[in-house]
Amino acid sequence: MKSANHLVSTDSRSSVRARTKSNPTSNDFVSLAETKALMAGSLSVRQQRLEAGDMVSTDEAAQMTGTSRVTMNAWIANGRAIGLTRTKRGFRLPKWQFDAPMWDVLPKLTKALGTTEGWALLTFLETPHPGLNGATPREAIERGMQDRAVALAGAESN
Repeated sequence: MKSANHLVSTDSRSSVRARTKSNPTSNDFVSLAETKALMAGSLSVRQQRLEAGDMVSTDEAAQMTGTSRVTMNAWIANGRAIGLTRTKRGFRLPKWQFDAPMWDVLPKLTKALGTTEGWALLTFLETPHPGLNGATPREAIERGMQDRAVALAGAESN
């Protein structure tokens, strides 16, 4: 599955990368047009991700884990669970996070990344990483490389 980062306007990102490579010490800002293109693409990509087949509501996640919606919201707030904010209200949650070994490593990833924000956590987990030979941290964790994924998360936050 492609991550949200890979579905955002590649033309806008390419032009930013090209400018950065040609002058890596440049203090230029991204143009207004590039920013608008990235933001417009981001909203539709996020909406698509929220509607993906592996997503569940807070109530469904609570039922899966034998808890309540209130507990699930608390877990989201403290980084125990990945909750993706919706444009209206509430959260959608990737159901695969409740499977071992992901459930066991998620608090460590949250701490290593220094964030409880769901979109940031999901982006890290679903973005291919060169330190994993192009695999995503999620794939690495599912293959038993939890320590490696946590180490990379710590490096990302620094």
